[in-house]
Amino acid sequence: MNLLWIVLPSALVLGIAYVTYGRLLGKLLRLDAKAPVPAVEQRDGVDFEPISAAELLPQHFSAIAAAGPIVGPILAGLMFGWLPALLWILIGSIFVGGVQDITSLVASIRHRATSIAEVVRLYMTRRSYLMFLAFIWIALVYIIVAFTGVTAASFVGAPLAENGGIGGGAIASASLIYLGITLVMGLVMRYAGMPSWLALCVFLPMVVLAIVFGPNVPLDLAAITGWSDGSAVKLWSTILLAYCLVAGVLPVWLLLQPRGQLGGYFLYAALGAGALGLAFGNVRTEYPAFRGWEVATATGGTASLVPLLFITIACGACSGFHSLIASGTTSKQLRNEMDAKPVAYGSMLLEGMVAVVSLCCVMMFAEGSPELAGKPNQIYAHGIGKFLDVLHVSKAIGVTFALMAFTTFVYDTLDVCTRLGRFVLQELTGWHGRGGRIFGTAVTAGVPLFFMLRHPSDAKVPVWQLFWNLFGASNQLLAALTLLGVTVWLWRTRRAIWVWFVTGIPTVVMYVMSTWALVTMTVPAFRSSEGAWQAPSDPVPWIGLVLLSLAVLMLVEAIRVLAGSNEPPTGSNLAPAAA
Repeated sequence: MNLLWIVLPSALVLGIAYVTYGRLLGKLLRLDAKAPVPAVEQRDGVDFEPISAAELLPQHFSAIAAAGPIVGPILAGLMFGWLPALLWILIGSIFVGGVQDITSLVASIRHRATSIAEVVRLYMTRRSYLMFLAFIWIALVYIIVAFTGVTAASFVGAPLAENGGIGGGAIASASLIYLGITLVMGLVMRYAGMPSWLALCVFLPMVVLAIVFGPNVPLDLAAITGWSDGSAVKLWSTILLAYCLVAGVLPVWLLLQPRGQLGGYFLYAALGAGALGLAFGNVRTEYPAFRGWEVATATGGTASLVPLLFITIACGACSGFHSLIASGTTSKQLRNEMDAKPVAYGSMLLEGMVAVVSLCCVMMFAEGSPELAGKPNQIYAHGIGKFLDVLHVSKAIGVTFALMAFTTFVYDTLDVCTRLGRFVLQELTGWHGRGGRIFGTAVTAGVPLFFMLRHPSDAKVPVWQLFWNLFGASNQLLAALTLLGVTVWLWRTRRAIWVWFVTGIPTVVMYVMSTWALVTMTVPAFRSSEGAWQAPSDPVPWIGLVLLSLAVLMLVEAIRVLAGSNEPPTGSNLAPAAA
């Protein structure tokens, strides 16, 4: 079957959902173009800076996308077949992920752009608030570790193209040039007054030049230092986290906003490349649609479709991380309440399309093909390279373009995660001055560095892969807790019965799947091979146990609150409505 007949209906379903279900969500939230927003009322030029939806959407899109909609669908497609992965991407992005994204954004802007945890404090209890903040910060550390590892690994390694032009060093060079371009763009827009449309016209071609010339100036740290690839990955991880340390305290106009705009449009181009290849390439489906409910893994164990599918594909269907972006940085830049639908719900559906295109990079190859033997970023690069081959683009440029798109996703996420971790620690400590910003950023970047450096350089399983399922489970549990929080908020301020269908059902689904997965990954570490209970030396299972405990306690708190008074608390600016 031609892949086009899978992608076109998927795009149509997502488009219809944006118009219809998006309108229903806007009605539930009572979006008002005249309502005051924090970006305008609290503007400070550092964190609060209003921008248009056209500028904010690509920034938000590139920040939430990360490596998730590439890595997750590819891993899930390889394990279980493309059909279960495709169904979860479409259903999840429309009815779960998109709902979480827009409700968490609106909840934040209705409460002075505070985090979703602060909303939980107002509508539940202070105890819930502290537990949720702790859960968020731990989840952010998981995200930073996973994405730092996968990015550092993409900067190291053997060339992908036959001509030797595309090694990890080439991707590293192109990526660093890209960061330099975004800094210059931010300075020019700020001090020369260049409008954003003109800046995009000037600086986007420069990104293309970075892709073309990156392979000519490869920054191969393994060759420069004489170290092994594993040691070079650790060095790149340190450099990336040092970048996060600096980026996490810079004004949003200098790096976050220009990089978000450039990155967003660059990712639109990646989607466009996939669309053109699908439209004119006559690419056919080769991979099995379904491989079974339980499949063998590379480690010799087995993986069950339920619940692992729902945590392997996080970004692309539903991701708790999105709520942190929405309530952490996006809410501080939203110029108008009506922009919440295109920025939050629209971005989630766009990310769903990115996930579909990524899944196609598996579907186009037969099971056992050498193209499917590499890491997910390499599989993605081979797929996009094949799409671009239809346009007579050389494999070297096509693969570099795809890997640049991959690292662009992750760059945006890494420094946003660090900034969000700083926000969380500042909320926990109450330290909001310059010292608090530096301390919060340093701790948030330092803990992932500890995990990266303690991982053996010669380990068979890379650190990002070790953390991926744990990241997925904690991330999806964060989504469940976010949906739980907004359900309580909507119930206590609106009393609309259909809130239980819009946010309540997704809450139950995500809570059950994520806790189920976290239990299956955590509990075995506390049992020896003989079946006796043991205390593992690895800190990861203990962290998983902490996350499970926090999730259970949060659920108990929510049930207690819902069983009590339904009166809206003081400070709510969303008037109650009759059922």
